[in-house]
Amino acid sequence: MASLSLRRRAFWGDIRFLIGILLVALSITGVWLIVSASDDATPVLQANRTIMQGEALRSSDFQVVEIGLGALTDQYLAPQDLRAGQVASRTVREGEIVPTSVATDADDSRSTTIVVESTTGIPQEVAAGTVVEVWHAPPLDDGRARDTPRILVADVIVRSVLEPEGMLADAGTQVELVVDRADVADVLAAITGGSSLSVVPVAAGS
Repeated sequence: MASLSLRRRAFWGDIRFLIGILLVALSITGVWLIVSASDDATPVLQANRTIMQGEALRSSDFQVVEIGLGALTDQYLAPQDLRAGQVASRTVREGEIVPTSVATDADDSRSTTIVVESTTGIPQEVAAGTVVEVWHAPPLDDGRARDTPRILVADVIVRSVLEPEGMLADAGTQVELVVDRADVADVLAAITGGSSLSVVPVAAGS
C-alpha cells in the first residue's frame, strides 16, 4: 500500500509540474502577442478639429496616433502622405482617423465656397458643419413683388457664419457655404439677379 501511495503522489506531482510549465508558456505567448501587436502599430493622422469639405489640409489640423490597422494601413492617411495643395473631399469630424480618400488636390476638387446673404436671418443652431438648403424668391417682372420661394441648392455645408449668431440673427446675416462647382453659376445668377435668399437648416433625418 505504501508503494502504491508513493506512485500516486509521484504521478500527481508530474501533472502539477506539467501544468506549471503550460501556464508559463501561455504567459510568455501572451506577452509576445502584445509586443507584436504594438510593433505592428502604424502612425496615422487624426483630425483635432472639424475640417469642412473643400478646406485646405494643414499639418496643424491633425495629431499623429499609432493604431494597429493590419491590412487596412494603406486606407488611412499617414503623416508623410500630407502634401501642400490638398483639400478635404468631404467634411472630416473632430477625432476621426482620416482616410486617404479625403485628401484631394485643390485643382481636382468639385467644390468651392460662396458667401451668401440670408435676408431672413438664420436660426441659432446654424454653425460650421451644418447642412442647409438655400431657397430663393426671384423678383417678378414688375419689380414690386417676388415669385414663390423655391430651393436653389440643397444639402450644402456651412463653412462659417460671418456675423454673430442669435436666437434669430438679424436679417442680412452672411454665411460662407461649400457649394458644388456645378451649382456656382445658379447661385451667382440668383445673387446678381436680385433674388431674396434664405438659408434653411436641413432637419435631422430628413
